[in-house]
Amino acid sequence: MSKYLLMNQDQEDLVALVHDFMSKKVDPYVAEWDRESHCPIEEVRELMDLGFWGIDVPEEYGGAGLDVATIMYIRMAMAYHDAGFTNTFSAQTFGWKPVLLAGSEEQKKKWGRRLAEGAFWAMCITEPQSGSDAGNCKTKAVKDGDEYVITGAKTFITNGGISDLYTVTCSTDPGKGNKGISLFIVERDREGVSVGKHEDKMGIRTSNTTDVVFDSVRVPAENMIGAEGSGFKTLMKMLSRTRPTGVAPAVGVAQRALDLAIDYSRTRLSFGQPIGKLEGIQFKLADMEAKIQACQAQLAYSAALVDKGIYDTLNGSSTKLFVSEAVLDITLQAQQVYGGYGYSKEYPLEKLVRDARIFSIYEGSSEIQRYIIGKTLVGKI
Repeated sequence: MSKYLLMNQDQEDLVALVHDFMSKKVDPYVAEWDRESHCPIEEVRELMDLGFWGIDVPEEYGGAGLDVATIMYIRMAMAYHDAGFTNTFSAQTFGWKPVLLAGSEEQKKKWGRRLAEGAFWAMCITEPQSGSDAGNCKTKAVKDGDEYVITGAKTFITNGGISDLYTVTCSTDPGKGNKGISLFIVERDREGVSVGKHEDKMGIRTSNTTDVVFDSVRVPAENMIGAEGSGFKTLMKMLSRTRPTGVAPAVGVAQRALDLAIDYSRTRLSFGQPIGKLEGIQFKLADMEAKIQACQAQLAYSAALVDKGIYDTLNGSSTKLFVSEAVLDITLQAQQVYGGYGYSKEYPLEKLVRDARIFSIYEGSSEIQRYIIGKTLVGKI
């Protein structure tokens, strides 16, 4: 990890614990897991047992109550070893975020305890026809007495096949567009809930990604998060809140790529000398380092805002856009330093490039982030 990270002693200890665990329990096997698209859920649970269950659940609701900056450092360190593993770890509490922002006190106590005791909770937003357009929701929830009946399908759901709970975006009033979207907590063991296909992905292959289908699933009205029709607003607030932690793993991937490129430049000989002596290679490494420092600074600022309760859409989208695109460029440049060996699966750069690619696509593509940023800057005309 970079010497420029401003961690306190507790944060440094947690990061050291993560590096030690990942070095012993993940590094020796990750290439095999990547080839087989295997989600190492047992190893993830083993790490969780070291005190990481429900890390962003406040202490009063049973969790560890870590701040955003600390979670950011943890995920950055974890992804230095494997971004897919980090995805599985990080998404354990993804579905909890709307409850924390808009749920009742009773919901926070009940469901926060479930997370702290070892449940996994996925967020079900994306649908086949909508992608990053979260407001285009075809999954319906129809009121029937003191219950809602949910019917629809979600796709590209992180931890979809291993989660115990789902937070599901549903249209409760299709005529109102995104103002008719509501959020519901759905337990996996309810009748009508099923897991669909597992995605055979390009990268983050150790992360479980599946379809989740809801076939006339009945849930009590008390499982609605916030008021009816408030789901989209809560969702946008949630995404602004999660930007620094959501994209932090990308910096771990980039730091690993840079470290490997530096080591390789010291040992790879060309024309009788290490390629690290060549100005062209030094300039590449310099650009990579500068971008990593800029990413770290942006993430630290974004995390500080969220820890102060400031959920700024402009900052969140800017952070997601800049970091995700910078990280992809860094890994590609590291691959270039490796030359032909960087394109071979026998060397780690090929996997890092595949893993880095996802960050400018999921949780709102770069195009969506640019649209949000531009629309916010221009305002109403």
